[in-house]
Amino acid sequence: MNTIRLVTLATYLVAIFISLGACAQNQGITDVSNEELEKLLGKGITLVDIRTPEEWRQTGIIKGSQTITLFDRNGRVAKDFVSKFTTAVPTDQPVALICRTGNRTRAASAMVTQQLGYKKVYNVSKGITDWIRSGKPITQL
Repeated sequence: MNTIRLVTLATYLVAIFISLGACAQNQGITDVSNEELEKLLGKGITLVDIRTPEEWRQTGIIKGSQTITLFDRNGRVAKDFVSKFTTAVPTDQPVALICRTGNRTRAASAMVTQQLGYKKVYNVSKGITDWIRSGKPITQL
């Protein structure tokens, strides 16, 4: 499946996740800018990049990011996402999520708060594309 189809499918899934979670929307979720993310990283928060390996190779990642793919090539939640995520970040710790533009992380934020019990999740609202556009540092894979 090409990248455009994958992103389109992921966008549809985001809309579904958001509509299903509308009642509990934003409980424990805070949208943050890249400037706010920098401050959080300075305080030692865990950052999870939920994009695909192809995307990580294409743009690089923010140094220190945990790379855990949320959606597989077919647009489904990756089989190992929950186990990798809960291993990387204890449920009682705050976590920041980043993707390409902030759409997938909106769905991921709702999922990890509502289904996995995380209490404080930061959604990087403009994603890695804005981070790069702002001239902030990345690490190539």
